Amino acid sequence: MVGVPGFRLRSNYRLAIAAATLAVAAAAPLSPPAGAAPADQPPPCSAQQLTVTAGQPQAAVGHRAVTLTFALADGATDCTLSGYPTVDSGAGGPLLHAQHTPRGYMGGLPATVDVAPTVALTQSQRAQAVVEGTAIDGDGNPCPTYTDLRVTPPGTTTALIVPTGIEACELQVHPVVLGSQE
Repeated sequence: MVGVPGFRLRSNYRLAIAAATLAVAAAAPLSPPAGAAPADQPPPCSAQQLTVTAGQPQAAVGHRAVTLTFALADGATDCTLSGYPTVDSGAGGPLLHAQHTPRGYMGGLPATVDVAPTVALTQSQRAQAVVEGTAIDGDGNPCPTYTDLRVTPPGTTTALIVPTGIEACELQVHPVVLGSQE
């Protein structure tokens, strides 16, 4: 603008700030998208690398749950798990297919998280996933007690039979998350 003192100085200052902001943004390292495994992580696990066990059944207000623990088999190399295991009921009642849900009454991802993490398994680091269901049907009748579950680890196609006890008329399974260290 003609005749306005300092206008050119303020305009040049604003342009310099904008250019500096763009330069910093362009120089920032690109990070992988959320949920992507960094390049230095081990490859995905195969079913042959894993053992799967179930913890003691838990109960709360008509709900039942077991925590599945995924560990490396003896001699297996480090690998990663991410996503949902496939879980079907085993012996004890009619076939149930567990619905994949991020969280439920008995566990799962935190309320603010919707993307399953990638968990790196080592001989000392485990992953876990919660399987849960209701113990009473809609008419108030008790549900069957299953004595095992058929568990297919995420990213694999081989089902493993996992001994456990869970009363359920329907099942949900939540994503694998970081488990305990041995």
